Amino acid sequence: MSIIALYHVKGGVGKTAAAVNLAYLAAQEGSPTLLCDMDPQGSASFYFRIRPSKKHRAGKMLQGGRKITAGLKGTDYDNLDVLPSHISYRNLDIALDGMKRSKRRLKELLAPFEKHYRYIFLDAPPNITLVSENIFNAADLILVPVIPTTLSVLALDQLIDFFKAKSLDRKKIRAFLSMVERRKKMHWEIREEKLGDKRFLKTTIPYSAVVEKMGIFREPVARFSGNSTAAQAYAELWREIRSLESGRDRR
Repeated sequence: MSIIALYHVKGGVGKTAAAVNLAYLAAQEGSPTLLCDMDPQGSASFYFRIRPSKKHRAGKMLQGGRKITAGLKGTDYDNLDVLPSHISYRNLDIALDGMKRSKRRLKELLAPFEKHYRYIFLDAPPNITLVSENIFNAADLILVPVIPTTLSVLALDQLIDFFKAKSLDRKKIRAFLSMVERRKKMHWEIREEKLGDKRFLKTTIPYSAVVEKMGIFREPVARFSGNSTAAQAYAELWREIRSLESGRDRR
């Protein structure tokens, strides 16, 4: 089982869109896949037309066992399940703070799923919180979408510094350029610079109205615009990630 987190310290960088599309592509290959929507906004759940059950709350999710499996929802797509978010997730940090092994609780909760899923994707909330630290500890790979701007690159550097300060494994962090606009000179200059950085994946996700339309169609891009540049970019990004994960499995 591989746990792949999509994370950025701020919103609006294409994080959730990437999580939804990558999870869909993994499932389409026949791999049992789970997407955990950890963001209280619940955007990933919205894209898959899923609402949490009335009993699904942050406190019960943290209890694990049947409490967490009862919250799982199937999707319209084979091999793909979702653990939807709930507005109560905004209090996850408070709930975790009073627990033993508070920074590793999520890793323990997800361990039993190894028998059922090949991939687990985590759509992480923004900011660096106790929830974020749980995600950092649980994930095998942390994907950071970076808009090619100075502040977005700075946020990646700050995350790396945080990992260093906390003695976390910085090798988990891999970035990819997101929402790239060819017409913007800064975007293209930063793109050329970062493609030579070993921490960055080679695939870039373009800025595209097609991605924005996910909110209208409530489907992954490949479902309603499979021939689009954005759909092809997500497919290429998944191939690159899958190659990374295959190499990790062989070690």
